[in-house]
Amino acid sequence: MTESLKALMEAAKRVKMSPSEQEEQRQSFAYGNTKIENELIEKETVERQSSAIKDSTKE
Repeated sequence: MTESLKALMEAAKRVKMSPSEQEEQRQSFAYGNTKIENELIEKETVERQSSAIKDSTKE
């Protein structure tokens, strides 16, 4: 591993994301991984499902 890559990885460990940034990252991860298995998936589908999950856990 190069020194510049090591430095970047150490810097990434110190990044603190806001809750909205975490949610955006989670949805992006879900979309990207789902898209591999299903080319028909859309970002809007992931967003809707994420909202539905949030709503169901508030009850």
